[in-house]
Amino acid sequence: MQNPTITVVGLGSGDEDQLTLGVWRRLQEASNRYVRTDKHPMMKLFSDHQLAYESFDFLYEQMDSFPDVYEAIAEQLIANACTKGSLIFAVPGHPMVAERTVQLLRERCPEHNVELTILGGESFLDQAFTRLGFDPIEGFQLLDAAELKPSLIRTELHTVIGQVYDEFTASDVKLTLMELLPDDHPITIGHALGVPGEEQIITVPLYELDRTPGYGNLSLIWLPRSTDDMLRNRSFERLHEIVAILRSPEGCPWDREQTHQSIRKNFIEETYEAIEALDNDDPDGMREEFGDVILQVMLHSQMEEEVGTFSVYDVIQSLNEKLLFRHPHVFGDTSAGNSEEALRNWEQMKAEEKRRKGIDPATASQLDGIPPDLPALMKAYKIQKKAAKVGFDWDHIGPALDKVGEELQELREAIQSKDAEEQADELGDLLFAAVNVSRFIHADPEEALSRTNSKFKKRFSYIEEQLRISGRTFDQTDLTEMDRYWEDAKKLP
Repeated sequence: MQNPTITVVGLGSGDEDQLTLGVWRRLQEASNRYVRTDKHPMMKLFSDHQLAYESFDFLYEQMDSFPDVYEAIAEQLIANACTKGSLIFAVPGHPMVAERTVQLLRERCPEHNVELTILGGESFLDQAFTRLGFDPIEGFQLLDAAELKPSLIRTELHTVIGQVYDEFTASDVKLTLMELLPDDHPITIGHALGVPGEEQIITVPLYELDRTPGYGNLSLIWLPRSTDDMLRNRSFERLHEIVAILRSPEGCPWDREQTHQSIRKNFIEETYEAIEALDNDDPDGMREEFGDVILQVMLHSQMEEEVGTFSVYDVIQSLNEKLLFRHPHVFGDTSAGNSEEALRNWEQMKAEEKRRKGIDPATASQLDGIPPDLPALMKAYKIQKKAAKVGFDWDHIGPALDKVGEELQELREAIQSKDAEEQADELGDLLFAAVNVSRFIHADPEEALSRTNSKFKKRFSYIEEQLRISGRTFDQTDLTEMDRYWEDAKKLP
């Protein structure tokens, strides 16, 4: 017994002169004809030659989504083939271009012992290359409007965005492109390319993309390739290229000479400059300083790429995998109702990472993982937090405050003894006790001291200003007057 068969044919872009003779013969000879949609110019040819057919357009109204429609079409075609023995299924354009139903048939026909034959037809891309006038060898990508994301757009390539069915879809495309392109960037819209009497090719500024009528089943959007440096400089790939050039034999002599150790301090300095921009709530400063921090990452990664250990893309991969792994409540099947549950998930996944790396929790110190070069205040805070997680902590703030008083008294005694080393030790104990108090009031000691530094600087500047107004210097005042100015400064907003 012969297996049932499904023959998929492409109806082309809409011009009947472009329909292949082989496809036309198959359509005429078939007993059971199905079309995905009859909203296509080629259906006039069916009417003119009295070719009966069944359309699946009714499913678009019944189903909630396009994927559901394509699933239903594939299932029905396979069922009909098993019942009728053979059928022909006609789709717009080329069967292998933007036809999810055909992909489903390719996957499922073997499961049902249905033989599948696919015959090509002219794709809408053939007409796009001809009517829009670009050569895909220059670099080309085809994207689906429904799945469009900024990360997919490569402005150095010709980009055709298909399946722009209506103004709503065009609006989504516009908003996505606006994340990469200026609002007035020219965009070309193509309607019914190659169809006599229906073709329209319009170029509009990006902001008008969804204000132009005429969208339908035969619409597409074309973004011509660009050599604009402004657009190119917005890409991560361009940054990677620039850093590689700077470190190359033809690059900058200073950059070529640098090592991890020679620019280590730059990493720290740039980080603090970025923090200053954050503290000042300075968007322009943040934009610049964040870039400087990224540059440090790029330079160190480039040095390793040159010796073959890893590249910045490996850095990004490791980071992405870590974020996915440590957020099972977002990307997995666990849940987190609040930030505390999310943090517990994070810590659990960190512990799991250590186990996978062969680190035995039984022998590892609870204080492992704290960078040795952290500022001492920040390091003390992290040490205490880690110790507290295993129960080495007071239940409430009272004993922590008492400890501050105890350490202060010991510092007083050390000062009386005039032993410099003992004094430094007791001062460290006092600071460590103060950090402990900060945990109980949920205040980061580094940030708290930073705010106090800023407050001191502002009030001291007020003293300087008052002395300038009176035409005097610090040599011409005393502590009593400066303290009076200090109290005045405390009253200012």
